[in-house]
Formats: sequence, structure tokens, C-alpha cells
Amino acid sequence: MHTISDHPALSRLFRMQWEEAQGLYVLLYPEGMVKLSQSAAEILKRCDGRRTVSAIVDELELAFQCGGLRGDIEAFLRIAGERGWVM
Repeated sequence: MHTISDHPALSRLFRMQWEEAQGLYVLLYPEGMVKLSQSAAEILKRCDGRRTVSAIVDELELAFQCGGLRGDIEAFLRIAGERGWVM
């Protein structure tokens, strides 16, 4: 199991960008591309190495006016870490 960094950051091997033609964010890397769901993109946009996981949770709960997102965000960050998307 991957440990979540206190201040997650997008790996230098990946670049996130908006794909207008597809209407979604993608992660680009030398071997290809990963299409991101809206929720995945919202989390990864905040993985800048400065924000804590708690700050990311707080921002998303405020932005989407809901609570209880911590478990889902932490689970996503673990998977993103296992795939090398975040450090």
C-alpha cells in the first residue's frame, strides 16, 4: 500500500492539461495519456506540493458544498501514488 505524502505533488513525469476536444482534463506522460474524471482532476489540480491533504479536503468540501470527502480523497491519492502520478 502506498503512503500518502503530507504535501502531495504531481510527479514531474506527468503534465495535466485541459483537452478541449474531449471536454476533460488529462495526464500526459511520455508513453501516453490518462483521461481524468472531474473529481480526479479537481484533486490533482490541488496537488502542488504546498497544500496539505487536509487543505485539499477542506478546499474541495467548500467548493462542492459537501462534507465527508476525506476518505475518498485519501483513497484516490493512494491509488495516484501507486500509479506514480503524485509524490
